[in-house]
Amino acid sequence: MEPYRARRKKLMSEINVVPYIDVMLVLLVIFMITVPLLSQGVKVELPQAAAKPVDVKDSETLVLTVDRKGVYYLDDRKIKPAVLRKRIAAIMRLRPKTQIVVRGDRRVPYGKVVAVMALLQEAGAPSVGLITQPRFKK
Repeated sequence: MEPYRARRKKLMSEINVVPYIDVMLVLLVIFMITVPLLSQGVKVELPQAAAKPVDVKDSETLVLTVDRKGVYYLDDRKIKPAVLRKRIAAIMRLRPKTQIVVRGDRRVPYGKVVAVMALLQEAGAPSVGLITQPRFKK
């Protein structure tokens, strides 16, 4: 019986971590590719104003951006005025408490911002907010 016990394999007490490292490296590459795509947005220079921040309740907020060329973006996606009106009307029917704020570049003609606010009103938005850059005292 002694020779039988000598041939028995010893238990391996180590864990092979190579598959875990491979998975972590794949996840790292995925995050490195997707994060820059998520953080891209529309570059606008907001006008400065001495305004207090608005309390945001638990409702959803849509951000409509008007860049310096007068192009509209709904949540950082380019959109045409006719499509914007239809989409806002559909959202207002489904979720009437959705808040809409306009973020207009300070160099865009005032008429473009007024036109988009009128378009939002036609689509059924009860009120529209404006986003400004806070003015810091020197």
